[in-house]
Amino acid sequence: MTELQRRDNSSILEVRNLTVAYGTKIAVDNVNLEIRHGEIFGLLGPNGAGKTSILSSIEALIKPRSGQVLIEGIDIIDNSQRVKAMIGVQLQATSFQSELTIRQIVRLYAGLYGVKLTLQRINERLEETGILNEAGKPFKDLSGGQQQRLALLIAVIHNPVLLLLDEPTSGLDPQSRRQLWRRIEHIRQSGGSILLTTHSMEEAQTVCDRVAIIDHGKLLTCDTPRHLIEKHKDDIRVQKVAHGDVTLEDVFIGLTGSEIRD
Repeated sequence: MTELQRRDNSSILEVRNLTVAYGTKIAVDNVNLEIRHGEIFGLLGPNGAGKTSILSSIEALIKPRSGQVLIEGIDIIDNSQRVKAMIGVQLQATSFQSELTIRQIVRLYAGLYGVKLTLQRINERLEETGILNEAGKPFKDLSGGQQQRLALLIAVIHNPVLLLLDEPTSGLDPQSRRQLWRRIEHIRQSGGSILLTTHSMEEAQTVCDRVAIIDHGKLLTCDTPRHLIEKHKDDIRVQKVAHGDVTLEDVFIGLTGSEIRD
C-alpha cells in the first residue's frame, strides 16, 4: 500500500463515545465519528441537535463528560495546545478588526500563528482567494462573500491538518457560495481534511464525501449522500415527506422531524 493510500484510508479525526453535558442536559450522547484523511465530512442536524457541542469538543473549548477526541491519534484533552495548532476554524460569523485592511489582517494572523509571509506571498494568497483587488480595503467595507473568503484564508494560513467550518456559506448568494465550494475543494486537493456543518442539503450533497445526521445529541445515520438516500428511501417517515424521488433533504426531515427548531 502506498503512503497516499494509507493516508486516504486512515483517520485524521476520531470521536469516540463522546458525551457532552451542561448540568443535567445531555447535549451529545455517546457519539462516535471518524473522518478520514483527504475527506470532506458534513455534520447535519436541526438547531440544538448537538453540532456546536461536538465542534467545541474537537476544538478543545469544552471538556466532555466522557469519551475521547483524537486528531492524528493525539488526545485533545491531554494535548490541547498541540492539537489547537493542528486545526483551523471558520465560524459562521467571523469578525476581524474592522479598521484594519485585508493585507494587515493577513499579516497579523500569520504572525500570531508564527507563519512568516513576505508581502509577495501575502499577495499571492489573496489572489488565490480572489480578494487581491480588495487588499487595501478595511474589513468593514467588504461584502459578506469577501469576508467569508478572508475568514477561510485565515483559517488555513498555518496549513492545519484539519479544517472545521461552521455553516461557511450561510447568508451568501449563489455565486459566492459556489466560489467558496471551489475553495473548499482546492483545500482538500492540497491535502486538507474538512469537517463542516451546514443546513443546506444541496451543499452537503454537492461538497461532502460523507455526511452524518444527528438529532437530540444522538447519531442517527452516517454514509455517503447517495447511500443515505438509498438506505432510507423506503422508511415510512421519509416517504411521508418526499415529493417524487427521495432526496437527502427528505431523508433529513424524515429522520429528524418536520417541526421548526429555534
